[in-house]
Amino acid sequence: MGHVAAARAVQAALSLDRLLLVVANDPWQKSPTRVITPAEDRFAMTEALAEDLPGVEASRMEIDRGGPSYTVMTVEAILAEAESEADASGDPDAEPPEIFLVVGADLVPDLGTWERVADLKELVTLAVVSRPPAEDGGILSAPWGWRVEWIDGPQVDVSSSAVRQALAQGESVTDLVPEAVIRCMARRDLYAVRR
Repeated sequence: MGHVAAARAVQAALSLDRLLLVVANDPWQKSPTRVITPAEDRFAMTEALAEDLPGVEASRMEIDRGGPSYTVMTVEAILAEAESEADASGDPDAEPPEIFLVVGADLVPDLGTWERVADLKELVTLAVVSRPPAEDGGILSAPWGWRVEWIDGPQVDVSSSAVRQALAQGESVTDLVPEAVIRCMARRDLYAVRR
């Protein structure tokens, strides 16, 4: 539900033409430290989530590219696609799209560890979605060198880790996960879903 709320908040705040939920093939910063659900299963759940969100698309571009998933490479691919479409249209005045990289405020401190972060800073505007306040009050400053839009996210206090933990303990997640995603998890026999 947190992803749904964040998507709606971002769409409302930024008037986006489209919003891609890009599924990582190999989330290289997480995969060495914990078991990762297979990419195809994560994509199926993301598709189920996007079905009820107008203007939101599940994207498998990182899965199709293979290997570790680096956001900068995904942004470059989106820009190359836009450039190719502009060339095909024959419009010499076509400008590249403005790309917003949407992240939760909890990721901001780790941005410096991302692959080719200097290039990424030049290519995107960071859209930082607030999350429920942390013990430190949730106060963040703008990360250095980034163009930033701050989005007041709905205060939905749920994380993917909390959902996985609830499922592992055999608890219901009906208040935490959209019904379409729960049905997808049950069909794919993921996480021992209990309604």
